[in-house]
Amino acid sequence: MSEQHIHTTEEHDHDEHAGLSKSKIWQVFFILLGITVVEFIIALVILPKELVPRTAGNIAYILLTLLKAYYIVAFFMHLKFEKTGLKLSLGLAFIFIIYFITLMLIEGGYLHVHMTLHS
Repeated sequence: MSEQHIHTTEEHDHDEHAGLSKSKIWQVFFILLGITVVEFIIALVILPKELVPRTAGNIAYILLTLLKAYYIVAFFMHLKFEKTGLKLSLGLAFIFIIYFITLMLIEGGYLHVHMTLHS
């Protein structure tokens, strides 16, 4: 015969959009918009006019980009609402990937050649 499937809240650990109300989505949107505006100011005003050293501008730009990536992953990809084990495993995998890419670039001589040309 046919089987009946009844879905209850006990079967699911969390709602699909847990913790994301419309106001929270708009709040994150405006935070991302503000960070993007600051990045544009750095890229189009501060660095071309040489108001700060290029290295400081690049570091600020990279940090702001990482902050934006955090907000996107945490809220829109719902990682902020996941269990700690999943967050830890994804974070460690990301760190190892960056580490191995850096090692390959160093061993391949790419960073040595390009960093000495720009110094």
